[in-house]
Amino acid sequence: MENRFLLTKDEISNPALVPEWLTQEYRTFHEIVTDKTFPCYFGMKAENKGELRYAYLSQEDWSNLPKAVDQFLQLFTSPPFIRHGLFVFVEPEKEERSLDYYRAYFWRILQYLHEEDPVPWPKETPRDPEHYLWDFHFAGEPIFAFGNAQAYKQRKTRDLGNSLILGFQPRKIFQGLEGTEKGGIMSREKVRERVEVWDQLPTHPDISHFGDPNHNEWKQFFIGDDSEPVTGKCPFFHKD
Repeated sequence: MENRFLLTKDEISNPALVPEWLTQEYRTFHEIVTDKTFPCYFGMKAENKGELRYAYLSQEDWSNLPKAVDQFLQLFTSPPFIRHGLFVFVEPEKEERSLDYYRAYFWRILQYLHEEDPVPWPKETPRDPEHYLWDFHFAGEPIFAFGNAQAYKQRKTRDLGNSLILGFQPRKIFQGLEGTEKGGIMSREKVRERVEVWDQLPTHPDISHFGDPNHNEWKQFFIGDDSEPVTGKCPFFHKD
């Protein structure tokens, strides 16, 4: 089987190109995301149009990840920026684990990606996750990352199958939809209303927009399965 880093919809759907477990996990992901009631219509539209990209990690080998993210970011070298998203599937555990387990796993993978990044973060970018303007970077690009896992029982929008799935969205695709822009405010409100219907819970208290001085971006990366704010210190450490 040829080793491919960044996969298109046609490639991840081809059993000859990917591991057997990934074929099943992608099928589940596709069914959930293309459900007509799925809250994120941007994700639904992108999946239907083949605009999403994918990668996968085995439990023993994560070396695909930096190469896949780098190739993914090449899609954004010049405008117009299509709202591509990258979803990285991690080989599932033999048995379901706790949400804390998947959260720690998520941050270990993100830390690994940072350690393998050859490009220094922009000088003006905060290194401390407790700073309200902290954001994750790779190859010099700010990226929003978020975790999904089967251990979510109430916030069902974060359960996309048996695999731990990391989502990556470059900040570039949110141009015109920033937190203080009218289009961004309206889009967020619509999506959050739909999320509340799916989850039967109010919007998580750690969900806000980048640039909110009362918000820590890292807490939004892997929210709780309830309505309680995430507590404790961010597991991420800048390598400088």
